[in-house]
Amino acid sequence: METINRTSPIKDKMNIFIKQTFPVTGMTCAACAISVESILKDTEGVKDAGVNYANQSAWIEYSDTVTIEEIQSRTRSVGYDLIVNAEDPFQEQQDQQQRHYEALKKRTILAILLSIPIAIIGMFFMDMPYGNYIMMALATPVVFYLGKNFFSNAYKQAKHGKANMDTLVALSTGIAYFFSVFNTFFAEFWHERGLHAHVYFEAAAVIIAFISIGKLLEEKAKSNTSSALKKLIGLQPKTVRIKVGNIEKEIPVAEVQIANIIIVKPGEKIPVDGSVMRGVSFVDESMISGEPIPVEKSLGEKVFAGTINQKGSFEFKAEKVGGDTVLAQIIKMVQEAQGSKPPVQKLVDKIAGIFVPVVLLIAILTFISWMLLGNENNLTHALLTSVSVLVIACPCALGLATPTAIMVGIGKGAENNILIKDAESLELAHKVDAIILDKTGTITEGKPVVSDIEWKNNKNDFFHSRQVLYAMESLSEHPLAEAVTIHLKQEIVSPVALTNFTSITGRGVSANYDDITYYVGNKKLIEEHQINFDEMIFSRAEEWQKDAKTVVYFANEKEVLACIAISDKIKLTSKEAIVKLQNKGIAVYMLTGDNHQTAAAVANEVGLQHYRAEVMPSEKAAFIKELQSKGHIVAMVGDGINDSHALAQADVSIAMGKGSDIAMDVAKMTLITSDLNMIPKALELSRKTITTIKQNLFWAFIYNLIGIPLAAGLLYPYNGFLLDPMIAGAAMALSSVSVVGNSLRLKGVKL
Repeated sequence: METINRTSPIKDKMNIFIKQTFPVTGMTCAACAISVESILKDTEGVKDAGVNYANQSAWIEYSDTVTIEEIQSRTRSVGYDLIVNAEDPFQEQQDQQQRHYEALKKRTILAILLSIPIAIIGMFFMDMPYGNYIMMALATPVVFYLGKNFFSNAYKQAKHGKANMDTLVALSTGIAYFFSVFNTFFAEFWHERGLHAHVYFEAAAVIIAFISIGKLLEEKAKSNTSSALKKLIGLQPKTVRIKVGNIEKEIPVAEVQIANIIIVKPGEKIPVDGSVMRGVSFVDESMISGEPIPVEKSLGEKVFAGTINQKGSFEFKAEKVGGDTVLAQIIKMVQEAQGSKPPVQKLVDKIAGIFVPVVLLIAILTFISWMLLGNENNLTHALLTSVSVLVIACPCALGLATPTAIMVGIGKGAENNILIKDAESLELAHKVDAIILDKTGTITEGKPVVSDIEWKNNKNDFFHSRQVLYAMESLSEHPLAEAVTIHLKQEIVSPVALTNFTSITGRGVSANYDDITYYVGNKKLIEEHQINFDEMIFSRAEEWQKDAKTVVYFANEKEVLACIAISDKIKLTSKEAIVKLQNKGIAVYMLTGDNHQTAAAVANEVGLQHYRAEVMPSEKAAFIKELQSKGHIVAMVGDGINDSHALAQADVSIAMGKGSDIAMDVAKMTLITSDLNMIPKALELSRKTITTIKQNLFWAFIYNLIGIPLAAGLLYPYNGFLLDPMIAGAAMALSSVSVVGNSLRLKGVKL
């Protein structure tokens, strides 16, 4: 599936580097992600790599001199695996995770059933005949069969000089078990020294059981964090009905090719993007546009994958398939965003990377300290405390704190028509104190129509001028040009052949016809070429501008031949959204290439205090840079190709979903709907997500800060308290679950 496994070649000197994203299996904790990432980066031929524990994926940038199978083999050597060469990697990962979850569930239930009698004997009937042997018989399968993954993974890590959570669990339970076996068979060793031969089979077994429960709950919770992605993927139908001649044929959606004729019946999901060829219907496009009202589709209308046909049947021609559909692009964007890391996570990763070695050192120091400073039970206490330290220390809570909140936050955004490309923009958005809005298509509908044309003389005398105007605007890519061509087309105007057609950035266009140069554009273009204005045209243009209409001038080398009034309705929600932003203390600016009068009229209507008119695309970026130099965190909202420079310059870039592909490629956030009210919601989502991350990190750090000293026996000299390893195991499991649970609260917040 192209939404997961994407390839992009990157040339670097003589080598070609390929960047791909693969699902990873076998990771059980945050330290595992660090291990996978480091082993990938150490692999010959790999330029860079990154691993996300929360969504179980890795992106790898590698040279064409190494195969992905070689990289996979290297990953397997440390106990993990990459899913490669699968037809649908995401589904394969889902299937593997489901199988892993079911197996873990069975192991956990069996571990609990075997651990309960061990715990009862160990706590209440420790002196019963053959009690130690019964406990050993029950604990052995728990530790070495149900908990075998901890030992095998710890061994694979140790072979490469690495350690993770499995290392801590294997050491703690292994030490407790073998110490107990020694005490069972050689109890007289302690009796001769006046000490009781304690056994800790219950600790070893119950630790495995508790940690298994924690992992089971964690797996369940983590699967919930990606529910938004699952919903999006669920919008894709599995099969499609195509028409070959007069025969209908059902094929898998993956086999659909461009130009196939597809039949869609009432209630069915549209499988790929295309254009209607026959029939009329209404389609629910709320998953793309956010608008609840179904849209009528007739001949030539565009339809999109994942949207739902309502009552009628129709046939359409496939134009975008596979990873090129709008839905596939949305899925890819959400997926990549959930795998991206905000700046705060990079610091957490470094801490998680050194966490396990530090815990091992603390456990050794704890053991030595008790042996040197303890009483007659110093060996027992040394063993208990060091095992408790190994068990209670949990890098999982620390590692899950940020990615789970990011995943849920980005999923929540997707449900609210806010697509977030990377985690950094989500982390930064709540700090925004200045927002730049483009006018056309952002504040306004972006559907300009010609309301008036004023010709210098009787327009019937200027038939060829209208033909020239039509020809020039037909060649122009500006949205306003389309409005003019549509209007002139209604007058049955035919174009003429032009020469030397030139687009003048931020001004308009020029072209030659019959040895005369003609211009179409704004007032600046006319003034720069010192072309004369007719008094009547000039006054009419001023009137239109006061009514918030945009004026386009048509001229030859000597004089203005006509002025054209183009109106673009202001969106109903624009004023409401701008007021909300200003009430939050955010300075809102409108930058437009339009004239001052039109800009002033629009600003006045929507309640804007700051605006700039006749702004060139490069000037938008310069203005953002100016605000940034004053310490502002700036967000740019735009929809056109001319906004791409400014979007790239802004701290947080937001594209309107109905805008140009370039704007959406550059922007870090995309609003699928055209409603500006999504901007305050996006900022609020950022604030709530960051708050959740801070809460998670606080509790993860506090848990270890309090738990490890308690486990080491810090309170023993004062009140005789020693933490039981069983309780330490339960606390460790609870810490991970509490962090994931706190992140899941984001799903219920109101934006």
